Amino acid sequence: MAHIVVLGAGYAGLTTALRLGPGHRVTIVDSEAHFTERIRLHEFVAGRPSVSIPLGELTRGREISTVRDTVIAVEPEDRIVRTRSGREIGYDTLVYALGSRTDTTVRGVTEYAYTVEQARELRERLRGETGSVAVVGGGLTGIEMAAELAEAYPGRRVELVSADEPGARLSVKGKAYVGAVLERLGVTLRSGVRVSHVEAGVLRTDMGDIRADVIVWTASFVVPALAGDAGLDVDDRGRIRVDDTLRSVSHPEVYAVGDAAVVRVPGTGELRMSCASGMPAAAHAADVISARAASREAEPLRFRYFVQCVSLGRRNGLIQTVRADDSPKDWILRGWAGAWVKEQVCRSTVVSLRMLRRTRSAYWWPKGKRGAAARQAVEHG
Repeated sequence: MAHIVVLGAGYAGLTTALRLGPGHRVTIVDSEAHFTERIRLHEFVAGRPSVSIPLGELTRGREISTVRDTVIAVEPEDRIVRTRSGREIGYDTLVYALGSRTDTTVRGVTEYAYTVEQARELRERLRGETGSVAVVGGGLTGIEMAAELAEAYPGRRVELVSADEPGARLSVKGKAYVGAVLERLGVTLRSGVRVSHVEAGVLRTDMGDIRADVIVWTASFVVPALAGDAGLDVDDRGRIRVDDTLRSVSHPEVYAVGDAAVVRVPGTGELRMSCASGMPAAAHAADVISARAASREAEPLRFRYFVQCVSLGRRNGLIQTVRADDSPKDWILRGWAGAWVKEQVCRSTVVSLRMLRRTRSAYWWPKGKRGAAARQAVEHG
């Protein structure tokens, strides 16, 4: 029986492991004993009781082993994974799903700012402090964090500092609505500001110093260097290059899914870092692995975008409709209806994982018309 090792128990890693059919021996390696709903970390910081689910609960009843350890090296030539505790885990097929983390290379971020990975520490700090908060980063993570904190701590000064207009990839209507809600929540918007470095309680920027008692850094995300160090073919950001079946272009026994893979789909383009694209890619990788194990033809990934979802506190949200390639359309859903839809989308991720534990065919994703994406790529190529 082939041994498949999955590195990472996030949205993508768990989706792949749970989707794999019978006939595989599956081992998940992760540094934690639980799955974290990363898309809810801003809620946890603001007071949500928990965003964690024990891995054993999600894999119960399946022939899946879990190893709690940190991967320090992958040796593709010998098909071995090495861990911090000294384990050597052999594999026939490797699924690389180690995801991404906040980029902390800007000087002072590690010492003087909190990241979403430090949600528990940030939560405790905010509970014991009444001072101001500066959230750095105008992407969806920064927007959601700033809105959540402003709603949870009314009267506290919250600033959103960004190089670009918040929600730059949204439509004109979408950006305007996000800005209006943030201002209504009392968030001070500082756009067009570039942070050079961080000191204790101070952001040093090209527009002058910005002082805050608590600094939250959400500016950008990076992937681990592990794949490049292992000799896998990676792009300039360290993401594994894969073919249209999610298999490494340099090492055919390795599949990469989630944020740590650079995935391109004809007619859709390069998939963005998100569970919205990571979970479908992971499910497809599982199908490909099962197909090849059964000597069936592996089909290319088909995927298209439909919406982007943004929470703006617990009572407000924005649903931005998008084209197949993720570019925004004019129509948006906002207010309490937007918040309700966003909540259902967040719930669906865990519901999907729980359903995959029972039946591997439970998960569905938007694929678009067969062949249409390829024709579009040829017509515009």
